[in-house]
Amino acid sequence: MYYLSLMDDTNITYLTLGGHVALQHYRYVYFFITLTVYISIIMFNAVIIFVIFMNKHLHEPMYIFIAALLCNALSGATALYPKLLIDLLSEKQIASYSGCLFQAFYVYWYASSEFALLSAMAYDRYVSICKPLHYTTLVKISNVRRLLCLSWLLPCCEIGIAALLTCQLQLCKFKLNRIYCDGYSIIKLSCRETFVNNLYGLFMFCTIVFPPVIFIFYSYIRILSVCLNNSKDFRRKALQTCLPHLLIFIIFSVNTCFEIINSRVDSNQIPHIIVMILSVEYLLIPPIFNPIIYGLKLKEILKSIKKLII
Repeated sequence: MYYLSLMDDTNITYLTLGGHVALQHYRYVYFFITLTVYISIIMFNAVIIFVIFMNKHLHEPMYIFIAALLCNALSGATALYPKLLIDLLSEKQIASYSGCLFQAFYVYWYASSEFALLSAMAYDRYVSICKPLHYTTLVKISNVRRLLCLSWLLPCCEIGIAALLTCQLQLCKFKLNRIYCDGYSIIKLSCRETFVNNLYGLFMFCTIVFPPVIFIFYSYIRILSVCLNNSKDFRRKALQTCLPHLLIFIIFSVNTCFEIINSRVDSNQIPHIIVMILSVEYLLIPPIFNPIIYGLKLKEILKSIKKLII
């Protein structure tokens, strides 16, 4: 089903978001839960970002990368939750085709930048532990700025090309079985051959996911090797700074894998509500748990938060 409205002699195509479960019965329950989650994400991430920004002794590469990661989480959450909150209170859950493409671009940009930022953080920890004498040379603030720019700019360009390819498609169907827009679901609505889109999607996946994941594995193998050849005190300090990053990388990777499998495998054996929960996990769990993990695991941040509260 689709809707056409005339605005300045231009037809606008609207897509129906048909993934909501029993919305007519639990509309306000869903809205309250979603609003609580969104406010929690904003508060948790904003506190850590504020603490890092206000404390000059935290203006170091490791903490700057943490702040960037949490800003990216806020960006990803903003791509989903405001529109979702509006839909939960609306009679019709629809989105304009251009708006749907923008949301899909925004969500994919968040996920792609997350992998890039996690690999940049792995580089910081690798140099700090494996090449400590060269740390100030290799991880200068100017290099940190370059890494942050690349972490956002390169994924933006790749996802932008995918969005341009998608907007060239002619749609035959106008209903997404989702609660938000994603690129692969939009491509499946096309009545034309989507070989080029699927091929570029595979290329994009290989370039966005595999290099960061391979580098992170490599860096932690080297870090583990160095730790095994040093004292217990050295291992403890290394574990203290690396464990939060490793936990966040694992959580995000697992949740992203769930979403990739979930969006590409049509299974009638899985309850629809479970499918919908899996589709938003990577936009729900990492943005909530990242600031909690860093706030509790890194002593400098925890001390600064306590000072702020007291």
